[in-house]
Amino acid sequence: MHDRRRAEIEAKRQKLAEFRKAREDRKKADALKSPSDSVSSLSLQRQDVNSLIDSLVGTSISRTGSSRADSPALPGSGSPTSSIPSTPAPRRSDTLDIANTISGRASRASDVASAAPTYDRLSIATGTTLQGSDAVGHERSVLTAKSFVPEFVDVQQELYDLPKKERVLYTKEVQTTEISIEVNGPSEDDIRDRIAREVEAERAAREKELDEEESKLEKEIEEEIRAELNEEERAMIFSAPEFIDFVEQSSKILQRALSDGYDYIRDYTVGAETGLDDSEGKRVKRVCEFWDERWCKNRSVTDVDWSPKYPELSVAAYNKNPQALNEPDGIVAVWNLHLLERPEFVFHSQTDVLSVAFSPFHSNLIFGGTYSGQILLWDTRAKHLPVLKSPLSAAGHTHPVYAMQMVGTQNAHNLISTSTDGTVCSWLVDMLAQPQETLELQLAAGAGNKTPEVAITCLDFPANETTAFWVGTEEGNIYQANRYDRAGSKAGLNQYDIYRGHAGPVTGLHFHPLVGSIDFSDLFLTCSVDWTVKLWRSKSIAKPSTALASVAPLYSFDEADDYVYDVKWHPAHPAIFGSVNGSGKFDLWNLNVDTEVPAVSTTVGTGKAINKLQWDRKDGRRVALGSSDGKLYIYDIGDMAIPRESEWTDMQRTIAGIASGQDGGAGGLGA
Repeated sequence: MHDRRRAEIEAKRQKLAEFRKAREDRKKADALKSPSDSVSSLSLQRQDVNSLIDSLVGTSISRTGSSRADSPALPGSGSPTSSIPSTPAPRRSDTLDIANTISGRASRASDVASAAPTYDRLSIATGTTLQGSDAVGHERSVLTAKSFVPEFVDVQQELYDLPKKERVLYTKEVQTTEISIEVNGPSEDDIRDRIAREVEAERAAREKELDEEESKLEKEIEEEIRAELNEEERAMIFSAPEFIDFVEQSSKILQRALSDGYDYIRDYTVGAETGLDDSEGKRVKRVCEFWDERWCKNRSVTDVDWSPKYPELSVAAYNKNPQALNEPDGIVAVWNLHLLERPEFVFHSQTDVLSVAFSPFHSNLIFGGTYSGQILLWDTRAKHLPVLKSPLSAAGHTHPVYAMQMVGTQNAHNLISTSTDGTVCSWLVDMLAQPQETLELQLAAGAGNKTPEVAITCLDFPANETTAFWVGTEEGNIYQANRYDRAGSKAGLNQYDIYRGHAGPVTGLHFHPLVGSIDFSDLFLTCSVDWTVKLWRSKSIAKPSTALASVAPLYSFDEADDYVYDVKWHPAHPAIFGSVNGSGKFDLWNLNVDTEVPAVSTTVGTGKAINKLQWDRKDGRRVALGSSDGKLYIYDIGDMAIPRESEWTDMQRTIAGIASGQDGGAGGLGA
């Protein structure tokens, strides 16, 4: 029933649109019509009216003229046929030629009749008239053809006297005769005016009829729209996918505009004398926080990332909500800085999502690692469910995937994922049915470990490196591994170089980015549940150790008072890094300023544990902090993100000083 009513309304709307279009076309045609076109159209209309009037009025006049024209003119009556009105008078020369022709024929006929009667009869019988030399030759041939000589007899006979040639002069009185025509009906002008009025009245009636029909259709459409819907029809409309998509998309646009944060009634004259800003002195300030009642309640943020193309978009992964049985166990939410009340996209997972990452080469793709070991791929152009996912089989991961990273270039890249069973898998973006490569990291016997398995908790590649990588483990050690065999080392775990320093599971690992004039890409940071952040220098990949060796950290930052869950180098400043811990603090360190205490320490939100942090990819001014209460905080560090030219040389001196004081236990070195 609802579909039928919708079809009827659409048909009426289409008909109404046709009426309006026809009216607009007529108006445009009248407006575009030039004066010459109007004059020609008026002349054409007048010709039509004239032809109509002639067909109606001119019948009696033509009948009168034709009756007079059909009557034969008597000879010698003095009123020739051309004297009828509207008949052209014959020219004088034509009259004289006719008279001469008649007299010439008569004279020749009399001569022939007098000279040779036989030939006259022949000429008259044939009815052929020859003139000039042809006539003379013909006569000669006829006369010579006769073999006898006729005898002439004189006969006196009285011939008919031919009338004398009379010259007639035509005048107006002689040629024409005044004819009075009595017209009983209306005049020609009256007929023209009446016809014009009738045409105009007919056009006005047509316009009025169209207007009435158009207004009737509009009223019918309004009545159909205003008609009260019953509960079933209302439920059908609200549950229609088209209606839901329309409301969601339009409301997003409105909320983006309303959440822009611009003060439209700001008075720029207030405070102009002082020139002070309320935020002056606050080196780190909160921009916004993202939280949704439906999706984020009773969940924790497990990982965060920024979009490589759109700087306002960030993504957060969430674990299971134990109180929402009908909701998906894991979700991934994409947040927009211009849309604070709800996420831009929400993607579902059958298990907790522990790691998430935007594809740096495809801005629409988002990868997720789950608690069950599956690798999921979502597309922002698709619906909530993943477009691709790896199978739950021994070919991939069967343990939780806590870390993954995209390596390679635009034309050749792979997704590297690790799980707590020591498996490292390499995936193609468009094929998650099975991993392209699988590498199991195990320790050799006699290395001092109870089991050969390596439970990987974090992973990172140095800058511009796609083969060698470092992993943090649950036992607290860091290991170097290779994806492929290379000179001096084999694929798999490096059994000899063991980075020992943490007393608990390693929760974060990050290499220094390759920026600036001095290369610090051999430095990396780690954090652990032992409340410390440690600075390391990686050993050369080309010269691995041939015997068991322990590598100690360069420095240990022991300022935290709780588990340190994540640490990241700043993407632009060589000496700045950030760390987050279980007490809800965000510590911002600047090694060129101080190595003992952080430059800025901020308590985030309500003091709940902060699980992850990630700098934005644009300039590093903003940082995303994922909290254990399900909120995603965005902070701005301001001008601290802009490095001076001397920062790299200062950092080089700082690292040299730390390395020289390593033997003296500077900074509380871990053994």
